[in-house]
Amino acid sequence: MNPETTALVLIEFQNDFTSEGGALHGAVQGTMESTGMLAHARTALEATRAAGATVIHSPISFEAGYHEITAHPYGILKGVVDSTAFVKGTWGAQIVEDVAPVEGDIVIEGKRGLDAFGSTNLDFILRSKGISTVVLAGFLTNCCVESTMRSAYEKGFEVITLTDAVGATSEAEHANAITYDYPMFSKPMTVAEYVATLRGAAVTADSSRGY
Repeated sequence: MNPETTALVLIEFQNDFTSEGGALHGAVQGTMESTGMLAHARTALEATRAAGATVIHSPISFEAGYHEITAHPYGILKGVVDSTAFVKGTWGAQIVEDVAPVEGDIVIEGKRGLDAFGSTNLDFILRSKGISTVVLAGFLTNCCVESTMRSAYEKGFEVITLTDAVGATSEAEHANAITYDYPMFSKPMTVAEYVATLRGAAVTADSSRGY
């Protein structure tokens, strides 16, 4: 893995998910604790910075009142609105201190939906920096991370998903996505495997679901 062409994209590591008192923390707390995903994400982040690879944060946020989206949301965005999550300028929308941006990191603006590419300039930034490998971590395993994974795959990037640095609203959804979906559209790795590869270890055999 070449750090110069690699970017770690951290999706929605925000207090409303990650922290006690966050609007949606209770929904993801179980998988966070069972996987230790926040500590693993911190490890991946530190290794990425140390290697000189690109770090990109992709938070989601809305103005109070959620006027950027439909007045009649459904599905996951209805849950966001109903819980008053990710409102700009609030503690809940802030990136958690464990993986907070530092000088040299990139913070993507404009994420209003699931796919981190959808309403942002993420694709432009990756291509302008010559990035060919996109490494994904964050929330939710089977929602924003998976949506971004699929888009990155379709756009021709090499995609790596960090299986122990993602979290979902249930163990079943988390496990299902990692077992059945991630291998179709990415190269799933643990953080330990990613760090070793970033430091020059040989890539293990491809475990993707080829047909």
